[in-house]
Amino acid sequence: MSARRTMEFLDGNKVNYVTFPHTAANSAQEVAASTHVPGRHMAKTVVVRLGDKLALAVVPANRMVDLARLRQVSGAGDVRLAEEAEFIDRFEGCQVGAMPPFGNLFGVETYVDRALSRDDCIVFNAGTHTEAIGMTFTDYRRLARPTVARIATSVCRLGAVHALQV
Repeated sequence: MSARRTMEFLDGNKVNYVTFPHTAANSAQEVAASTHVPGRHMAKTVVVRLGDKLALAVVPANRMVDLARLRQVSGAGDVRLAEEAEFIDRFEGCQVGAMPPFGNLFGVETYVDRALSRDDCIVFNAGTHTEAIGMTFTDYRRLARPTVARIATSVCRLGAVHALQV
């Protein structure tokens, strides 16, 4: 799903959106900074394994996926970050790490952190490391049909949890 195909999908569904061409960026936080979009509006798409299947976990760029919460929400017994080798061929036309948050286009479930639903807009990678798309969360939710739940945690909280486990 190249940026062009993502835009064709949105156009075909009569969605208003804005494109944000930007310098090459490898993280959602870098994209947010490059496009002058607050990190809380920039969606980071993370590929996860829920048992034996792949899924997308979408969280604000300034947060991380909380695997324990995702396990609870999904009901999967085993939840972990997917390794690149497990999905490299699954997201056709997308650069690795730049997948748009539309799991339904790739035959996988999508889970979105509820913090992203609190704002009017969402910005995400369009399938490349040089272009992002912004649209209303309402339109995104209608097209992606994600499960919206609390699945993100702050980096500080993860650090505190790690410190307690040591």
